[in-house]
Amino acid sequence: MKVLLVNPEFPDTYWSFRHALPFEGKRCAFPPLGLLTVSALLPPSWERRLVDLNVRRLESSDIEWADMVMATAMLVQKDSLKQVVRRCKMLGKRVVIGGPYVTTTIEGLPEADHIFLGEAETTLPQFVEDLARGEAKRLYQAAERPPLSATPLAHFHLADLKRYSAMSVQYSRGCPFSCEFCDIIEIYGRVPRTKSNQQMLSEFDALRDLGWRGTVFIVDDNFIGNKKNVRQLLPELAKWQQKNGYPFSLLTESSVNLADDEPLLKNMQDAGFRRVFLGIETPVEESLKEAQKSQNRGNLLESVRKIQSYGMEVMAGFIVGFDNDPEDIFERQIDFIRKSAIPLAMVGLLNALPDTQLWKRLEREGRLLGEASGNNTVCTFNFKTRMDPALLIRGYQSIMQTIYSPREYYQRVLDSMRRTPHDSSETQQYELINGMASLMRVLIKLGLFDRERKEFWRFMSKALVKHRHRIAESLRLAAMGYHFRKLNDAYSET
Repeated sequence: MKVLLVNPEFPDTYWSFRHALPFEGKRCAFPPLGLLTVSALLPPSWERRLVDLNVRRLESSDIEWADMVMATAMLVQKDSLKQVVRRCKMLGKRVVIGGPYVTTTIEGLPEADHIFLGEAETTLPQFVEDLARGEAKRLYQAAERPPLSATPLAHFHLADLKRYSAMSVQYSRGCPFSCEFCDIIEIYGRVPRTKSNQQMLSEFDALRDLGWRGTVFIVDDNFIGNKKNVRQLLPELAKWQQKNGYPFSLLTESSVNLADDEPLLKNMQDAGFRRVFLGIETPVEESLKEAQKSQNRGNLLESVRKIQSYGMEVMAGFIVGFDNDPEDIFERQIDFIRKSAIPLAMVGLLNALPDTQLWKRLEREGRLLGEASGNNTVCTFNFKTRMDPALLIRGYQSIMQTIYSPREYYQRVLDSMRRTPHDSSETQQYELINGMASLMRVLIKLGLFDRERKEFWRFMSKALVKHRHRIAESLRLAAMGYHFRKLNDAYSET
């Protein structure tokens, strides 16, 4: 059996980092970890190939080679998924689809031969057996959420590593909190399941053996969801990093209550965590209550500062469009982002995702307008907002234009680096090598030809004086600022 694994294309969003990646000579931020894991669940005798449409085109010869095509998608990839399925079916191929979008959609799915709902650790082996008997079903739905001990080591070798900015691994699935707008708890549950320490170390070994050096993204939606197990894992990761010369700079996502646990913060710092994404959402207490975001309690600015003090750059998500948002929400978001020194602030408009508690509430209230696009940076809504939609869109655009104006953005970068102690580990050596390879691209693009080159040189001169040992970090963040500014320009024209 020849299997073609296809990752559909992501549209150009804030999360795509598309305008920043060329500075590194990369094509995509992360490889499709889901498909690499699916590959590991298939029989060893099967041949497999991976085509990531975010890295290269899907050629007709790729499809013709295969006996079967397997594709997965997030909501934001749904249009590309439909095109892939249509094209493969036209060439007479058996098509299998699954993933978060397929599991939660309320729309009609593409005309695939086999559909997988939920996690595939138990259903995919059953499908393989059914296929061998000629009795494969169209629909496979996981009866329960599997333990992650059943998750095999992903086939990282299928990915063209040199095309990606970072590698991805997964430690846990699920989250103990119940944020109204979030679909993670609907897909993966409220009881976080984790891999064993040995599983994680084996994945780190595999990436090291493939020659990977640099950023590794632990893709959990809440890395500290199961604190008991995380406390046991982190010392093992720290030992591994030390033994191997700190080849990886770790990035993950966490709930804000991470700031309440200083021993955990210290363990993460020792293990090599250098960036963490938080779901802050809003500085408005009434809106946090509406969203059932109980973990975002206390002084959020102090929480951010505490995490930064342990050497971790804070990235964060923010949302406008809650029912309880006051008219000055836009100014309050800008003020919080500025004071928190969060360079990469992902601000989006609230949208209701299928099967979430928000979706169910709005449906009861008769306010739903259809399925969301999955891209919350596009100025559209899929429900009737309390605030005037035109005011919301103008206010949202004012946030983005302000926080990603060059002077404002570069100042947050400098403030962030001042608050995060310098990483003196050997990880910096790998980042510096990559940074030096990017240096000429950044200098030519941003320093010579960009219309904001004056602000770039103002920033670089300050960075060289105050943070001269962190040039790679300065260049990375300058490239990211360019990406956000380019997207703002594009959205302003539409």
